Amino acid sequence: MLSEPRSGRLAAWGNALLAGLVSPDEAASAAVGEDAVHRVEGVPGESAPVGLTLALGRLRGLGVSGLRVALPAPGHPLGLSGPPEFNARALEAEEAVVCQGAALGLVPEVSEAGPEGDVHVEVLWHCLPVREAPPADVPSLGEAERELAEALREATEALTRLDVAGSGPVAEAAIDAYRARATASRGRDVLAPGYPLRAVRVLELAQRVGALVSLATAHGHGGAVSASEMSARALALRPVERTARRAQVAAYNAFVEERGAR
Repeated sequence: MLSEPRSGRLAAWGNALLAGLVSPDEAASAAVGEDAVHRVEGVPGESAPVGLTLALGRLRGLGVSGLRVALPAPGHPLGLSGPPEFNARALEAEEAVVCQGAALGLVPEVSEAGPEGDVHVEVLWHCLPVREAPPADVPSLGEAERELAEALREATEALTRLDVAGSGPVAEAAIDAYRARATASRGRDVLAPGYPLRAVRVLELAQRVGALVSLATAHGHGGAVSASEMSARALALRPVERTARRAQVAAYNAFVEERGAR
């Protein structure tokens, strides 16, 4: 699970821009992050791909008042509302941004370019029509926070049962990296100005749970004696990962939800 999905960065900083809390250039730069460039194709009124700054301006002119995140997985269309064509593209990318105020959504296509040793990442966002309907399976911040507290306990117990520390030096290094991340406050670096503190807290906890799940699934074979045991462990962690994704979506969408409640 991505600890910082590109859709989350775009929605967070796009929301801050739409609310007048940051400049267009600041929002675009933060959304791009460590990638080389982001462009958007299919923006109404534009015949060719355009940069994020122009794209966000065009969307605002079309009536977009907020951006929501979707993080779907097979069998779990989290944050999506259709149509099937958009859902399929979002599921393939494992993420998307859905506009509020206009029936449009954005799905990233990620590619690498450049010679070996100097490879950089380029992102092309596809602007596509969406169905205006409530998003699927998105909890409130309060619900997400309660679910995460239980999920963190379950993930920690599962990690112990998986005997990750017995998987060798690579796994031990991964555990050390997780502990370092767990003590750092990453949510404030990801969420943009204007987000409620509770959203920051929920996102930080969701990232910790997601990191634990990734650690367990990547390095969880130390105590395994059969393929059936490994399959059972993956099955046990699946609902924990699902909870973490739901909480991420709730945190990123909190800006739009809070402004709508005013």
